[in-house]
Amino acid sequence: MRRLNRYVSSTIMASILLVLIIIMGFDALADIIEQVGELEENYDFPKAMLFVLYSLPGNLFELLPFAALIGCLAGLGTLANSSELVVMRSAGISTGRIVWMVMKPAIVIMMIGMLISEYVAPYTQSIAQSERSAALRKTDNLVSRGGLWHREGNQFMHFNVVQPNGVLYGVTIYSFDEQRRLLNTLIAERAIYQSDFWLLEDVVESHLEEEGIERSSSTSKRWQTELSPELLNILVLDPLDLSIEGLWRYSNYLDGQGLNSGPYRLAFWKKVLQPLSTLTLVLIAISFIFGPLREVTMGFRIFIGVLVGVVFRTSQDMLAPASLVYGFQPVFASLLPIVIALVIGAWLLRRAR
Repeated sequence: MRRLNRYVSSTIMASILLVLIIIMGFDALADIIEQVGELEENYDFPKAMLFVLYSLPGNLFELLPFAALIGCLAGLGTLANSSELVVMRSAGISTGRIVWMVMKPAIVIMMIGMLISEYVAPYTQSIAQSERSAALRKTDNLVSRGGLWHREGNQFMHFNVVQPNGVLYGVTIYSFDEQRRLLNTLIAERAIYQSDFWLLEDVVESHLEEEGIERSSSTSKRWQTELSPELLNILVLDPLDLSIEGLWRYSNYLDGQGLNSGPYRLAFWKKVLQPLSTLTLVLIAISFIFGPLREVTMGFRIFIGVLVGVVFRTSQDMLAPASLVYGFQPVFASLLPIVIALVIGAWLLRRAR
């Protein structure tokens, strides 16, 4: 039984990994094509390739459910085509045991993906974004075409470049009163974090008075703010590129500032429920092989897998903005497609017994 267990698990794992490599290859090719359109004098092709390379860990976790679905359809389909599944069931091996044999490699791959998503992807994605912004920034412009906007109380801030080591370039701060009237602006070439405050360098301030605009400049200035390098590294990334811990922490920070934390709460629940999404799609694949796709060609199985994956992903993407617009809890937007797919998979598997 152990040998059979290892055989089935290794077949499924090899299929999932092969599909994952192929999908990530196509995804990386699409990213390269997109970055080629952004090439400039300081942002050349090698830097664009580094950006794509640093983005790979973040893309891996996002593609895992889709790869698990197609990989299980391909791996189990191979066993079905060679009549090995029929022999297993004829030998008295229950469907539940076969399901567990298939689930185990999917769980292992999902756990590895979770670790990469938590501890590797946020760091590499932060480097990718900061290096790209540094290469594309224009030192003679007040606001670069990239950069980052943020609000804290009555202050609106823009940073041309945010580096992971606690250094900002191109800092612009607009301060408003309670009636949203502009009081003053501050422009600094660079800001360096000093344990509990930021030190601004090459500072130019403009104060709006009734008599006119009063300008002043200084080589350095202390800037006290709740923003830390850790929070800025979170802020510069897309919500889905953040770790679960980072999403939770930054959502609470936004709530404390009275800002909208909806997109980050939504991303938090999507990442927390990603393992369940993966296992649900694996269950769908198993139910298809034991049911309606038992005797079809491999190409047709892969086509159905792609179709199911697209429908599942589209339903999640449609419910996500709906939760922000209509105000229901983000967890329901992520959980509803999973529950529907789980019910369908369990029903098909029950019918196939």
